[in-house]
Amino acid sequence: MGKCNGKSSSLTIEEIAPSMFASQDVLTAILREGACKMLAEAIEAEVEQWIGERVDLVDPAGHRRVVRNGHLPSRSVLTGIGPIDVAAPRVADRRAAGEREKFRSAILPRYVRKAPSMENVLPWLYLKGISSSDFGEALEALVGPSAQGLSASTIMRLKQQWLEEYQGFSKRSLVGKHYVYVWADGIYFNIRLADPGNARQCILVLMGATETGKKELIAIADGYRESEQNWSELLGDCRARGLTIEPKLATGDGALGFWAALAKAYPTTRHQRCWVHKEANVLNKLPKGLQGKGRTMVQAIWMAETKAAAGAALDLFAETFGAKYPKAVECLTKDREVLLTFYDFPAEHWASIRTSNPIESTFATVRLRTDKTKGAGTRLACLTMVFKLCQSAEKSWRALNGCQRVAEVIAGVKFVDGLKAAA
Repeated sequence: MGKCNGKSSSLTIEEIAPSMFASQDVLTAILREGACKMLAEAIEAEVEQWIGERVDLVDPAGHRRVVRNGHLPSRSVLTGIGPIDVAAPRVADRRAAGEREKFRSAILPRYVRKAPSMENVLPWLYLKGISSSDFGEALEALVGPSAQGLSASTIMRLKQQWLEEYQGFSKRSLVGKHYVYVWADGIYFNIRLADPGNARQCILVLMGATETGKKELIAIADGYRESEQNWSELLGDCRARGLTIEPKLATGDGALGFWAALAKAYPTTRHQRCWVHKEANVLNKLPKGLQGKGRTMVQAIWMAETKAAAGAALDLFAETFGAKYPKAVECLTKDREVLLTFYDFPAEHWASIRTSNPIESTFATVRLRTDKTKGAGTRLACLTMVFKLCQSAEKSWRALNGCQRVAEVIAGVKFVDGLKAAA
């Protein structure tokens, strides 16, 4: 590996060739050598600027009091392209004891043994599904056999850090926050918990769209089922922390617990049933041979251009299947009004507000990780892991289409079939 000691000498290609060909990765070796030189130059520029800012500090004989004093012992720093040996510059300050300053490199802080990006490797690997026992093999494939300082035991420290982050998230103030739309869902996990007598763990998730159309995670809590009590506790906690401005619309599946709790916490918020959940529930009540036809007819409802056309398509479904499959028709028609609420909001927002997909798509990736959890765990460990995965996914959440329409929704502008009503 290359050594960054701030000197002008450098290894030649002939000198590094044996190790390059031994590793069968010429490109990585060249990149590492180039990174080593760039790092040395950056540190040298940093220390020269620091000393230059103190050039006027001289003793009675005119000698400078702040000067270079060689280098500290070389140390290995683990980076994304493997370990690099680096020697930080040393500075001598000859002023009186109370006036001396120590040079602290912002590029290479004291005691650093791995780049900040590498600090994120372990949680990323763990959260994305690599088990602790597989860390060694995964890290060796990423950065080579010299991956010092990245051991599986670090996960224990990270779990405690994640727990503290979750606790801080759950206690943060929501005063002044205004979520125009909210999505709610309860996600079940099949992790084998430490107490085998416990029911499957249910994570209650609430996310919302702000005044600017940006989607955010509002709350995430642990439960055993999607009961009114559990949802009331979550919504009540949000109100207690300052979320008093009522959303204009809430979207979720047909779990009665959430809707009963919502009516108490935010009575003016309108309801929208998720079409993805509803379609799945309706099709489950049809024989497999008719599910293709049923799916086409259900999709014709929520894809209709107007509420009247959607109502006609719903009536056609009821007429087609009512005689032989009344349970499928009842499942659809009992929520007729709350399935079509989205027509009273801007058409640009329909793709987001008529389903709970903003949550479902996020938890599809969360399940990929939790499905790999084979050993016993705790409910709190599962909750904090899901929280961190949601935080990671939140970075890629798309804002609402037609964000400019959000202000009109807040102002109470009336929309008919997705279009602003005539004055």
